[in-house]
Amino acid sequence: MDMNDAPKGMNRRDFLVSTSLAGAGLVVAGWPHPAAAAAGPGGAAGPTGTGPLPPNLWTAAADVKTGVVRANGLEFHYVEAGEGPLALCLHGFPDSPFSYRYLLPALAAAGYHAVAPYMRGYHPTGIPSRYTDTKDLAADVAALRAALGGDDKAVLIAHDWGAVATYGAAQLEPTAWRRIVIMNIPPLVFDGQIMFQYPAIKREFYWWFFQMRVSNDIVRLDDFTFIDGIWADWSPGYDARDDLPHAKECVRDPANLEAALGYYRTFFNPDRFMSPPMIEEQTQTWGKPVTQAVLYMHGSQDGLFPVDADTLKRMPAMIGPRAEAVMVDGVGHFMLVEKPQAVNAHILGFLAR
Repeated sequence: MDMNDAPKGMNRRDFLVSTSLAGAGLVVAGWPHPAAAAAGPGGAAGPTGTGPLPPNLWTAAADVKTGVVRANGLEFHYVEAGEGPLALCLHGFPDSPFSYRYLLPALAAAGYHAVAPYMRGYHPTGIPSRYTDTKDLAADVAALRAALGGDDKAVLIAHDWGAVATYGAAQLEPTAWRRIVIMNIPPLVFDGQIMFQYPAIKREFYWWFFQMRVSNDIVRLDDFTFIDGIWADWSPGYDARDDLPHAKECVRDPANLEAALGYYRTFFNPDRFMSPPMIEEQTQTWGKPVTQAVLYMHGSQDGLFPVDADTLKRMPAMIGPRAEAVMVDGVGHFMLVEKPQAVNAHILGFLAR
């Protein structure tokens, strides 16, 4: 966002004063959370625990069903469509399986059992007893494949934190997953090359902001306006009004938000980040070459990880010997919902080989 960007006609300076600064002051002073922060559009707090997904959230996809499966010690709620080999579809932050609403029916029509779980900690999936690390994410994918009956024809499709889980899962089970599609999150070696460049530090400010406990309260202020800003920054020009309620519902309960921010608090833990043990741990978990066939897709307008054509050409060598990459023009970070026909065509064409 620039200094005069939204939200809702308010300039950036007024927004910071009225929400972040004032909200933080109230929290520090011991005031209860503002009602607007904890309440949904109707004024009531979001659901707690692992209850069923309200059916009205998926009315746009009549052929999509919901289910629950136990994997890696947690109950994972998911949406599914079709029958056939497993096509596991993983979302990231701040997002939900609703971003797969266009791809799931397309995968089903292509003969797949398409399943998009709510990631660990995201309502209504169970909340883990401790913060999630990258080993947990890789293990979740392997456990979900087994629990959902994935065989040697199973494929894996992922975005954002789902992509991190996928890099790890590919290393954990190098003979699993016939084909893999990864969107908008480059491999660990690329991240390490740009992470401390000044433009990247500005774009990825939230990695460091989430290390502060006050971020839990700031993110929830004004019905999660923070998440509105993230979507606007990462997919500039896209109207996310249909997506945002679903992304927010996944973390509306404070316990779910705590779990989602925990992904960042383990990886970017100030006490361990970039220490030799941490670097070795992450390399062993998701930093080695992927041996499976991989299609890496990146949006030309991604506001989180801007990648030009020359950089994209080098991406397959960083991923693995059977990787290829494609730039999707005119989309940002949330490409699945920005140009679904084009994105689906790339994915289905790759899977059909």
